[in-house]
Amino acid sequence: MAGTTSPRLETAAARVRRFSPAERWVHRMTAILMGVCVATAACLYLPQLAELVGRRALVVTVHEWSGLLLPAPFLAGLASRAFRGDLRLLNRFGPHDRAWLRRRTRRAGKFNAGQKLYAGWLAGAVLVMLGTGLLMWFTHLTPLSWRTGSTFVHDWLALTLGVVIAGHVGMAWADPESRRGMRTGEVDPEWAEREHPLWRR
Repeated sequence: MAGTTSPRLETAAARVRRFSPAERWVHRMTAILMGVCVATAACLYLPQLAELVGRRALVVTVHEWSGLLLPAPFLAGLASRAFRGDLRLLNRFGPHDRAWLRRRTRRAGKFNAGQKLYAGWLAGAVLVMLGTGLLMWFTHLTPLSWRTGSTFVHDWLALTLGVVIAGHVGMAWADPESRRGMRTGEVDPEWAEREHPLWRR
């Protein structure tokens, strides 16, 4: 009995480290702030939710500040070497990524091509939403045509963001091991070899 190892310890030892605590914190805080932005936007634009929630002025304030704070987790994460390393991986697009997009291979590094495109698109969308939101917030600083254009872009991009984020959540929900990796930082080695073989090797 003294020389045996429990199955739980053996399983934990066999798992592969995928994300550091800092990376998971950035993801979690970004998800919370984005969720607040989307929820408050829905309360502002859907009459049924607006009537249910009420207190429009408070909802507007929460929406504005959650949007303003959205880049904060990313900026704080830059202090982490692991987070900066993942950013470098997300910014590189190789031949295997193009093959992955054409469905010719499942070969992927730590992030597949879909994850890289999603991360890049989301970063750009957040910047545009932040810029247009500021133009709408400080109405006295810009001409009416700018505010009108900002409102149009902000509203339609918000709708697009909602759809894309719903797709992201749906794909994560369909992959329990991926969710476990973001929740605990570790993944099953067989999953890593199957889904991200270039990173695993």
